Amino acid sequence: MAVDPRVDPAVSVVFVCHDGRGRVLLARRGAGARDEPGTWDTGAGALEHGESFADAVRREVREEYAASPQDVETIGVRNVLRGGSHWVAVVNAVRVDPAAVAIGEPHEFDELGWFDLSGLPAPLHSQLPATLELFRGWLRGGPSRTRPPAP
Repeated sequence: MAVDPRVDPAVSVVFVCHDGRGRVLLARRGAGARDEPGTWDTGAGALEHGESFADAVRREVREEYAASPQDVETIGVRNVLRGGSHWVAVVNAVRVDPAAVAIGEPHEFDELGWFDLSGLPAPLHSQLPATLELFRGWLRGGPSRTRPPAP
């Protein structure tokens, strides 16, 4: 039985891909995107039945960015209520090789870019600031062997 996020909370995995040097990968949402076309965002996808969070992140990064994650770390959870839907978003920091990244879903995204947190493109997806706040907190503290330097 499929969960309808307009009725029941659904679980998504959100991922902030980074290069291990402080830059983040953002995708501009294309005309075929589910919402907010033309805005820049990190990646995300629904958790499938029986899937671990880390496995869902790995699958989604391969689907959206055609790259294999080098490291995956859960950095927070958000309760997202928007547009009549309810999502529990498990947010992850994911290190990827910038040379391996490409648009894997051209019907969803029309551009990729690497950005310092101090120089983000505009306009941003409405949910991106809260996600990046978790990422900034992850950069500032907490144990991780894969954490890039704070900007």
